[in-house]
Amino acid sequence: MNHRLRSLLVVHGALVFLVGMAAGFPFAMVLLADAHSQPVPGDVRAWRMAHLEGVLNGLMLFGVAGVGRDLALTRRAQLVVFWSLLLTAWGNIIASIIGPIFGGRGLALGPGLANNIMFLLFMAAVFAVIVAMAVIVRGGWRAGR
Repeated sequence: MNHRLRSLLVVHGALVFLVGMAAGFPFAMVLLADAHSQPVPGDVRAWRMAHLEGVLNGLMLFGVAGVGRDLALTRRAQLVVFWSLLLTAWGNIIASIIGPIFGGRGLALGPGLANNIMFLLFMAAVFAVIVAMAVIVRGGWRAGR
């Protein structure tokens, strides 16, 4: 993977990581709230997920950027990996923050616009990460031969 794409993965990884860290603040507020006060919308489970999605997806981008130069990928394959991973990382963190704010879970299409947006973002992210990892496996296999 070329230097520019790896650098952009690092930048986006840091941004997604920071958004995940920012989601840790409402997570902590919900954890510390007593039964009679609700300082922010959402529940502990939803804010924990938002926090972890940002951190883990940011780390995934860092990891691929770190090994990217060791992959035998065509220019097109590099772009597929890059855009697929961006869709995955941003789709997951955005959907995970929509959930606690608007009350969706995103597990299936159903009632509520927020829930449906979440579901579509999560499904796009799942598809995109499968594509990216399949291309990465192929690029690693080809580089190791």
